[in-house]
Amino acid sequence: MGDKLRLDKLLSNMGYGSRSEIKKAVKAGKVAVDGVIAKDSGLIVDVSLQEVTCEGERVEYRSVIYLMLNKPAGVVSATEDKRDKTVIDLLRPEDTRLAPFPVGRLDKDTVGLLLLTNDGVLAHELLSPRKHVDKTYEALVAGKVDEDDVNRFASGVTLDDGYETMPAELVIASVYETGVDGEGRSGGSEFRSLITLTIREGKFHQVKRMFQAVGKTVLTLKRLSMGPLTLDESLPEGAYRELTDEEVEGLKAHRGSERTSRL
Repeated sequence: MGDKLRLDKLLSNMGYGSRSEIKKAVKAGKVAVDGVIAKDSGLIVDVSLQEVTCEGERVEYRSVIYLMLNKPAGVVSATEDKRDKTVIDLLRPEDTRLAPFPVGRLDKDTVGLLLLTNDGVLAHELLSPRKHVDKTYEALVAGKVDEDDVNRFASGVTLDDGYETMPAELVIASVYETGVDGEGRSGGSEFRSLITLTIREGKFHQVKRMFQAVGKTVLTLKRLSMGPLTLDESLPEGAYRELTDEEVEGLKAHRGSERTSRL
């Protein structure tokens, strides 16, 4: 059995205008179903069996949407917020009609990969604590990250609330001195470390709290990947695109098996 929708709802969901605009288009003879001019905007259409055209253009129906956003700083990972701009506010109107929502959360000041979809089953599977989906971040850290930290992260660290994290993979890209102390005075010296970190949980502020547990502070944070989905680096911050069929299939395949192994 296919999806059955009112003609005006179908066209509205696919971005062809408001219900009133579509009603006018139907009255003007611009909409056809299976080659026959539609007379009623309330006509029930089986979208899997019938062909709908608007001004000669075939209407491609879809009920789900998958978007990759390169989240910028300053916006919140929510569908609505009374104080701050949300990631949904970054979308074009036609991409909000199917009501996508962010899969998980990135902190307001964190940038990078964020998946938005209305596929609740996929979202649940990717966020389920049982699945242990890998999430990789790039961070600039105040302090000298060393092999001792790598080993501690590999064993799991204890957060400020007593929670012991799963083992995580910490990779040090570079460590350098700033030539300026912590209060901005030249002649002093502070270290900065550029790292990548892969975790398999999603605790509140987890990456920041893990570094706090080893006496260091995260200055900037960017998510690079989630499971098999990797941030498209051609997307500037604030931009987004639809996932390819291959990316969607990769996510669905990844969710299919419960991941119980540890890093």
